[in-house]
Amino acid sequence: MSAMTEVSYSDGAAPSEPLRAPRATNPWVAFVRRRIISVVVILLLLATVTFSLVRLIPGDPGVIIGGTASTRAEQMAIDHRLGVDRPFLTQYWTYWSNLLHGDLGRSFVTNDPVTTILKQNAGASLQVAGLALLLVLAVSIPGGIALGALTRDRRHRHVENWFTGIASVVGAMPELLVATLLAYAFALQLKVFPVGGTGGINFLVLPVLAISLRPIAILLRLVRVETLSALATDYVRTARSKRLPARTLYLRHVLPNVVTAALTIGGLLFADLIAGTVIVETIFARRGLGTTLVNAVLSRDYPVIQGMVLVLGVAVVFANAIVDFLLASLDPRQVSR
Repeated sequence: MSAMTEVSYSDGAAPSEPLRAPRATNPWVAFVRRRIISVVVILLLLATVTFSLVRLIPGDPGVIIGGTASTRAEQMAIDHRLGVDRPFLTQYWTYWSNLLHGDLGRSFVTNDPVTTILKQNAGASLQVAGLALLLVLAVSIPGGIALGALTRDRRHRHVENWFTGIASVVGAMPELLVATLLAYAFALQLKVFPVGGTGGINFLVLPVLAISLRPIAILLRLVRVETLSALATDYVRTARSKRLPARTLYLRHVLPNVVTAALTIGGLLFADLIAGTVIVETIFARRGLGTTLVNAVLSRDYPVIQGMVLVLGVAVVFANAIVDFLLASLDPRQVSR
């Protein structure tokens, strides 16, 4: 046996070391590395695209800031002071140099640091967006599960038809239209809530509803469909045949499947909530990031526009990254993808 396994080396060379298999990488380490790289690339593209598109907005900052009474020489002096008359690449280099040092620049109009403007207006916007997100999750997940349980096995077809029709209409309505209808019905006609402004909880009801109704309708339909799919699986039917309590059946067997799908769509709907906040704040005259961004666009305040869009984009990117990690923790198979 040993003679059969001997190998002769005619050139007298010693056998080389056996090749070692590469060390297996922890799937979570590779998953985190991929997500970090994707986040960095997205943020780089976001900052670059924002900087470029802002300078494509029609209008000269010097003309708008100086006003119609200013002379052309005064307008050119304003452009020179603001640095917008420099070559594009020079402005781009200055922008990145300041950004890497945490400096978002100063407002063209007020000369205040953009970071200060963000701190002054972010709180009101986060309040509206946060309450809207809580409302979407609190209504959509339990409501969708309840509707799925009510309409399973083709029961209560009239409920299903009414729900599908209403959810389709509400899910297709833009926030601008929803906010206008709510303001007209509940503020101008019924006079239940104030039509605009900033104050107590009464001032938050209409803005929160305006940006929540569309995501609620979309997520309700999704959760209901996922509930019906989960109830049709063999293991849920087996659990029902064992006469498990309804609470145990839905919390242990149905809810995990529903949460995975809800998180996937919820990450996308979060971007809608951010965009909706910008629109709704303008309609209801609320001081926040939305109204500040609109005013900055009208006055061609480049640093404020760049800072606002960058902060909102970072919020959406990190929210989706958190959703990816939550989905991976719920379904480890996604880690190796």
